[in-house]
Amino acid sequence: MRGASVRVVGTLGTAQTLAWASSYYLPAMLADPMARDLGVSAPTVYAAFSIAMVASALVGPWAGQAIDRRGGRIVLVSTSLLFALGLGMLGAAQGLWLMVAAWLVIGVAMGSGLYEAAFSSLVHLYGHHARGAITGITLIAGFASTVGWPLSAWMEAQFGWRGACYGWAVMHLLIGLPLNAWLPNAPAVAKPANLNAKDAEHIDASPTPEVGQQRYATFLLAFVFAATWFISTAMATHLPRMLEAAGTTLSAAVAVGALIGPAQVAGRLLEFGLLRQVHPLLSARLAALAHPAGVAVLLTGGPVMAPLFAILHGAGNGILTIAKGTLPLALFGPQGYGARQGWLMMPARVAQALAPFVFGVALDTWGANALWLSGGIGLAACAALLLLRARHAVH
Repeated sequence: MRGASVRVVGTLGTAQTLAWASSYYLPAMLADPMARDLGVSAPTVYAAFSIAMVASALVGPWAGQAIDRRGGRIVLVSTSLLFALGLGMLGAAQGLWLMVAAWLVIGVAMGSGLYEAAFSSLVHLYGHHARGAITGITLIAGFASTVGWPLSAWMEAQFGWRGACYGWAVMHLLIGLPLNAWLPNAPAVAKPANLNAKDAEHIDASPTPEVGQQRYATFLLAFVFAATWFISTAMATHLPRMLEAAGTTLSAAVAVGALIGPAQVAGRLLEFGLLRQVHPLLSARLAALAHPAGVAVLLTGGPVMAPLFAILHGAGNGILTIAKGTLPLALFGPQGYGARQGWLMMPARVAQALAPFVFGVALDTWGANALWLSGGIGLAACAALLLLRARHAVH
């Protein structure tokens, strides 16, 4: 990456870390004290968060279209203000409906300010060259839970859950807003007519399909993204309890869960290095197999295989996060990328909202055998990627 793109990746990656830490990773630390103070159950708080996920799905295509037209800076700056507003409303909420309204505002901010918007902003800037930058921001923002969970817990212990919400709101105004405002707004690469032979060869390797094929590919990608986000959210929500059902102790389950974050970063480093030389469809196919492989070794080998399961799941999930940005670019090109990304991710956001409840019911009913559900969904995602490759001869 050149100097300008390194600056963009650094600033945007930091802003993304803040956005993820103060939204997606917020309920894990604050749901229980929030529920006690407001006189509702913790599942009610998570239900409000699920409503925010649905709101983010609905706003995604609109945000992507705005980035296609005007670039990412104005959208992401507006998102910083929305995050601050929603978190401030959440901190001031005195009852159920005010809490739900606050989560709706946060959901709108998530739909226009998390990875999809960041990926679209990078494609607007760098076109076909955005793959390395997309990987770069996921490497940085991959530490959002590592930063967010301890910081939320510390602020809650010092100032209460309301003070934690206010603290995150202030950080969006003092940190996120200036970082997003620093994002260039004009494309930073030459037009396709001026690309060198190597770049032209790369573009020729990823032709835009005909209309019918494009719709077919869009359907398959939407399914893949929904399936993989269902798995990642289900594991993020239920991993310790699932590992206990598989026979591990609680302390071992917590220790094993701690392996997932580093494994995700390792997977992204692998994508940034070795797998960067291959088509993203190949790396996505390998990554989609990782969770089913982990399920197989855990359920056949027993608790002793739990660390290997965590490593496989984490590495695959890390690579698939990047694939959500690079696959649409490789298959369809940069034209209309933001709007397409919004539509592609709409089913994924809904699946994300449903995953904690659906997998929780499966876990209550089947115990550790609920993993066959997530493993089967992972295999279906891999099969869809194989169909996509065969249908469009992408290589």
